[in-house]
Amino acid sequence: MLPHDLPQRLEALAALADPVRRRLYEAVTGSADPVSRDRAARSAGVSRALAAFHLEKLVDAGLLESSFKRLSGRTGPGAGRTSKLYARSGLRVDVSLPERRYEWAAHMLARALADVSSAESVAALQRSARAHGESVGREQAGQEPSAVGRSANSERRDPEVPSLEQAKRALESCGFEPAEGAAGELLLRNCPFDRLRDGCRELVCGMNLSLIEGVISSLAAEGVTASLEPGPGRCCVVLRVAGER
Repeated sequence: MLPHDLPQRLEALAALADPVRRRLYEAVTGSADPVSRDRAARSAGVSRALAAFHLEKLVDAGLLESSFKRLSGRTGPGAGRTSKLYARSGLRVDVSLPERRYEWAAHMLARALADVSSAESVAALQRSARAHGESVGREQAGQEPSAVGRSANSERRDPEVPSLEQAKRALESCGFEPAEGAAGELLLRNCPFDRLRDGCRELVCGMNLSLIEGVISSLAAEGVTASLEPGPGRCCVVLRVAGER
């Protein structure tokens, strides 16, 4: 039997088939703040009218949500008109035929481990997460142009690429959606494990931190540290370069 919500999932994916619509979606989801029609149009390289049309289609598909705000920051008479802003919605789209429930398995395993957690089991999970992060970092380091032709024992880090930028590239490949914060820190606007956190946040966030620390370690990203600093609408981990706060 097909999933009952399959039509909604397929419609959401179909909404991104148009290349202009994809660019607009990326312009909105790539921003830490809601995006106006004018800004989205500039990012996608299209007219405002075309951007407005496609943005509304993305709202209809459930991929974006809209709101209104005066961008001038003023209120009262003469404050100007409100602008329509767009941000990513909470809709998550996964399509698998036949249906697969890997997320259920992951959630059950996480809850079971949280229920019987001991120092040894938690440490084992964090070691596994760190090892996986190190493999991600090694893969990313191997994709650096300057890494071509280096021996296995040579320094992996490209000195011309800032350490935080290297970490950003690796975390992008993991789905974390890194973005620079106001103080120069690296915020992760998406948590690939967010559905697992219910009832076992401490366990999952600790695993997340270990994975990211593994990425940093294998990249030899000098001076970059990761710490648990939960915040609304983003991953609980924040990355900084030593000395920045």
